[in-house]
Amino acid sequence: MLNCTANTAETRIDAVVSTEHHLRRHGKSLFNLLDAIDDPVGFEAFCDLHGAFGETMPDPDVIEAALREIRRVLEDQRPSALDRIEQDRRLPVPEMTRWHGARLTDLLSMFHYVD
Repeated sequence: MLNCTANTAETRIDAVVSTEHHLRRHGKSLFNLLDAIDDPVGFEAFCDLHGAFGETMPDPDVIEAALREIRRVLEDQRPSALDRIEQDRRLPVPEMTRWHGARLTDLLSMFHYVD
């Protein structure tokens, strides 16, 4: 039992580190996508995520919750709305949404230890 708890904590820390690395590389693109979608909940979740990494010890629960919220915002977008935004902003919004959604799903899967 103790070993499982240690493994779970270690797995969540690894997930936090992976999320931080991902945001360093792709955070600007995710920010641009959320800005284009113009969903205040998604933007707030992004700010929460960014703020969590400003802490000395980032809280895995806060990071996981923010990732889930951002993914939910992306999942809730209608294809016709994404196409319209793509035309207005001249950004590949549908592709960005799929790519970021898949990466967020990958990151979220890392937050759960399977024995």
